Amino acid sequence: MSRSARRVPGRTDHVVVVGAGYAGLSAALHLLGAGRRVTVVERADHPGGRAGRLDLTTERGTWRMDPGPTVLTMPGLLAEAFAAVGERLEQRLDLVRLDPAYRAHFADGSTIDVHTDAAAMADEIGRTCGPASVAGYRRLRDWLGALYRAEIDRFIGANHDSPLGLLGPDLVRLAALGGFGRLGPRVARFLPDERLRRIFSFQALYAGVAPARALGAYGVIAYMDTVAGVWFPRGGMRAVGTALADAVRAAGGKIHYGRTAVGLTRAHGRATGVRHRPTGDPSADSDVLAADAVVLTAELATSYALVGGAPRRPVPLRFAPSAVVLHLGLRESRPAAAHHTISFGGAWERTFAEIVDEGRPMSDPSLLVTRPTATDPTLAPDGADQLFVLAPCPNTVIGPRDWSGRAQAYRDEILTTLAARNHPGLGALADAVEVERIVTPDDWTAAGMTAGTPFSLAHTFAQTGPFRPGNLLRRLPNVVLAGCGTTPGVGIPPVLISGRLAAERITGGR
Repeated sequence: MSRSARRVPGRTDHVVVVGAGYAGLSAALHLLGAGRRVTVVERADHPGGRAGRLDLTTERGTWRMDPGPTVLTMPGLLAEAFAAVGERLEQRLDLVRLDPAYRAHFADGSTIDVHTDAAAMADEIGRTCGPASVAGYRRLRDWLGALYRAEIDRFIGANHDSPLGLLGPDLVRLAALGGFGRLGPRVARFLPDERLRRIFSFQALYAGVAPARALGAYGVIAYMDTVAGVWFPRGGMRAVGTALADAVRAAGGKIHYGRTAVGLTRAHGRATGVRHRPTGDPSADSDVLAADAVVLTAELATSYALVGGAPRRPVPLRFAPSAVVLHLGLRESRPAAAHHTISFGGAWERTFAEIVDEGRPMSDPSLLVTRPTATDPTLAPDGADQLFVLAPCPNTVIGPRDWSGRAQAYRDEILTTLAARNHPGLGALADAVEVERIVTPDDWTAAGMTAGTPFSLAHTFAQTGPFRPGNLLRRLPNVVLAGCGTTPGVGIPPVLISGRLAAERITGGR
């Protein structure tokens, strides 16, 4: 933590963490490593938060699916959390580096495999796009690396109390790199091939902004995806939450599952405890866990409700687009499909306008298709397969608020689109589905996610860095926020960092 960053005043011996998602478990490990007693309260019956678990079962067996994020980058942040309590990541997780990280299919019928190894990717680009694109890729890779080095410690990985705390040589360096320009045009300067421009800028949608509008600083997400590497844990993404929770308990922390936080007790201007009751039983009496400090990792609106209201902001909060997700259990294996496939439609700028500005689903969608059984076949019954198909769509602020009458039709449209594109292993899916679950903005809303989106606040300029909702609250100085709604933002790496930053607000530093 920087010397100027504020910390929680007073006694902080026992910390109650609300939420056993990645942010809460990261905070718990860093707090335990700093000598605090930690108790975690989780409303579900398992850890992981958004990256929880979804099991679909038939007489044939069980498809163990990941209901949340499927792309894991920057495993060093997990290693850092485990190391806080003296453990090694390798003792808890079996991570497989994916190669290719993605397979990109385009409307013209071409395919580009995305390798994170520089030489392998240069060879792939030379084969598919030509020598001019290879030179541009090498310059782009250097630029992405420079962006990452300029941002990771000072901007992404540090607590900020005001924008003034950013003033200095790091800010000048980031500005000189084009961090405050626009990502899409900057990437286009390096790459003459439109297909490569998409591969190295689509990640802006993770931040809730179209590439043409996203800050150049968000090229750091492309760095994580296309340079640092993409990984997958055997056992599925749920294995990450389980491993973190096991490490918390091994280090002496306590986790209470099936308990929903319903309020805070207070005295002398501080939170003194967390009131909680059995999940799903609003008539039950609540219990109180006494606390010297509290970390709230729930949805931002939920956390604000627990503390008594949201801080004032000069501009309203803006939420990222949502997604429709198809979880498909297939009766037979599709070995020709890669672990991660990006199916690009012919349209590009128009698709972002549709979901961000016009409030309607993409007319020519770009889709993320994940086949986790490509790496871990045990996630489906013998001889079967599973797919996760994600279609970005409008959130419920600007788009439909009731998907009950359109979910099945949109599911059919997505599968028809994939069939028409005829990607290897992904054709004729409709007849191959044995079990499925369709998740729409209605489901995200029912899970308590504001605006019906699992991607929280968009990373606009007014919601970036020190302008994003802060993790300290003036109303209760011993309550700290973590998770995707606060600093540094959305995605597994930022959420793990948010847990560490919350812990540092309490402990005073690493």
